Amino acid sequence: MEFITQPWAWYVAGPIIALIMFLLFYFGERFGVSSNLETFCSIGGAGKFIDYFKIDWKQNSWNLIFVLGAITGGFISAYWLSPSDVVALNPQTVQDLADIGIANAGATYLPDEIFSIDTMLSLKGFFILLIAGIMVGFGARWAGGCTSGHAIVGLSNLELPSLISVIGFFIGGLVMTWFILPLIF
Repeated sequence: MEFITQPWAWYVAGPIIALIMFLLFYFGERFGVSSNLETFCSIGGAGKFIDYFKIDWKQNSWNLIFVLGAITGGFISAYWLSPSDVVALNPQTVQDLADIGIANAGATYLPDEIFSIDTMLSLKGFFILLIAGIMVGFGARWAGGCTSGHAIVGLSNLELPSLISVIGFFIGGLVMTWFILPLIF
């Protein structure tokens, strides 16, 4: 069976995203990964400790379908729609990453220096994951949503808080990339 290994063109993917956003709006649902995390925390019993998670997760059960679809889509994409793990990176980016200790940048989607099991189970890797998780959770809660919710839904609805949040996300990404990441490695 022959599969397409190139990204979908914008004029195909864009209308599909718009259709999904319309359907979510029509059925009164919200889109965003942080709402999925709320659902999982509620299922796990976080409402016993934090009032914010005292919600009826069954009303958001569609989030479970969203997560299942994201996992399934990622699996299909990784194993059947990708011609290889090699990522075409600008040579300057490869050099900049090598300068901070990330060898073979672009050889795979996830560099071993950050995403290997050994790295994640080290003391340094554990604290990086812990601090990053806390910061992402705090940021999503403070901003009233995550990058996907604000950037896809909020901006398409012309919401000023979403514009401010997306600008903040980009500034945070630049600060992380240029100042904090080199200090970690």
